[in-house]
Amino acid sequence: MAHGASPVLGFDSPGDPSSVAAFASGAWSTRPEVVAPLLIVAGAYAVGWWRLRRRGGSVPGWHVAASAGGLLTLSLALSAPFEQLAHASFAAHMAQHLLLVAVAAPLLLLADPFAAIVWAIPSPMRAGVGRWLRPGAPLRRLWQGLTLMSVAWLAHSAAMWLWHLPTAYDAAVADRALHDLEHLVFFGTAVLFWWPVVLPAPRLRPQPKHGARVTYLVLAALQSGLLGVLLTLSPAVWYRSYPNAEDQSLGGLLMWGVGGAVGMLAVLILLGQYLASQDRASPTTEPSGFPPPPAPARTASPSRDTSSSR
Repeated sequence: MAHGASPVLGFDSPGDPSSVAAFASGAWSTRPEVVAPLLIVAGAYAVGWWRLRRRGGSVPGWHVAASAGGLLTLSLALSAPFEQLAHASFAAHMAQHLLLVAVAAPLLLLADPFAAIVWAIPSPMRAGVGRWLRPGAPLRRLWQGLTLMSVAWLAHSAAMWLWHLPTAYDAAVADRALHDLEHLVFFGTAVLFWWPVVLPAPRLRPQPKHGARVTYLVLAALQSGLLGVLLTLSPAVWYRSYPNAEDQSLGGLLMWGVGGAVGMLAVLILLGQYLASQDRASPTTEPSGFPPPPAPARTASPSRDTSSSR
């Protein structure tokens, strides 16, 4: 059924901000096709975490928290009520995309779930995973290519700009299957984008320099910020599905402000890691951050002076 089918969604027409009030009083509901895969992933992570603990391994608590936060964010962003709200308001639709791209994707990578997921696989199949990722394996080469910084940046940027073209955006709002495909592309390219920044396991290439990752994030923030500025300041409405100009400006402001803030937070974290690594690499540096004072000049001992005078 079309995503824009008003009898199912409960709204008179897409892009009607007055319909948002109806969402607030509506009953919470879920989409089985969204909830089922998320429950499977959560269950696999829990089983792998339990098996690791039984064998003496450990998963840091903050990894578990990041995993739970990422899965809950995905569940919220793709829930039926949020879909209804996104159908009514462009700003809500933008918030939905930001949850997928700027919150769920980096949280799930920060959880570093590879070890737990592998241990959730039955032991006869676990060796096959290792064969898929050994040097020279096709899957390893494919993932190395997709997570190359230049490829990931271009894929993420292209997905953002192409899906925000009026024809593509209106088509996604009008058809549920196409809208789900849009979300899948946004989330998939976001995983590719954040992979060289977060560097979760399996690590298939040497760690990029901090400067390269900072530049990567700044350039991404600039291009997404430009799109947000164009949406915010445009005197014309871009999308037939969302005819309210103020709603469009608010959505652009969310992309510009919230998206940029997440990118700059990641830049600050990388800069902090770089400064900490520099401190560890300089053992002569005092805790204050300044080098120690120079040692005093050595002077001749009195006994030597006396013997030389004789």
